[in-house]
Amino acid sequence: MSLFWIVIRRLAEIEAMAMSKKVITREEWEKKLNDVNIRKKDMNKLVMNFLVTEGYVDAAEKFRMESGTEPDIDLATITDRMAVKKAVQSGNVEDAIEKVNDLNPEILDTNPQLFFHLQQQRLIELIRNGKVEEALEFAQEELAPRGEENQSFLEELERTVALLAFEDVTNCPVGELLDISQRLKTASEVNAAILTSQSHEKDPKLPSLLKMLIWAQNQLDEKAAYPRINDLSTAMLEDPSV
Repeated sequence: MSLFWIVIRRLAEIEAMAMSKKVITREEWEKKLNDVNIRKKDMNKLVMNFLVTEGYVDAAEKFRMESGTEPDIDLATITDRMAVKKAVQSGNVEDAIEKVNDLNPEILDTNPQLFFHLQQQRLIELIRNGKVEEALEFAQEELAPRGEENQSFLEELERTVALLAFEDVTNCPVGELLDISQRLKTASEVNAAILTSQSHEKDPKLPSLLKMLIWAQNQLDEKAAYPRINDLSTAMLEDPSV
């Protein structure tokens, strides 16, 4: 059988499958949704988990007072964690390292990858500020020994030092290391490590649930036409196109 007829047959099968989909009306769908019992207490815990994990300490405190939902960690620790995150995001890595050690020295002692990435960020900030000699000295004394022990560290170090070979970093193949996104990436890694040390999830549950919703809808799309949530920001049901 030629490729043409194979494609034609496959298209016919897809069309037949689409035509055989079950159609669920808005009334039927809303009835199914209303039959699902979700306790307000569980929803409040989900909101609190998001506020705590993302570091919205003021909002978490206000929500605690309004809903009576207690956070699973001391809210005071959020302020300390956010201070570390803010220090990295502003490029003050030395201050961030000191703050992490004040919180819990074991965080960096037991996580060599995190410590290397913080030191790498220090090197990036030196290069950003044009401190070439200081950057080379720092790379040689602080990062090179770690690179000798770990191949992935060595590769990351080489990529970082390569910034010094270009006068115009906009044309540098590793110029993204100087982007703010690199600071945010390092800050996020530190934030996750602190949360883990506090026996708290490093990621909020809400985004995972939204991803699960998208996945479930995509699976259901193959079998039925139903009122769908296309805009997660509004969560409005949109009638199926049949």
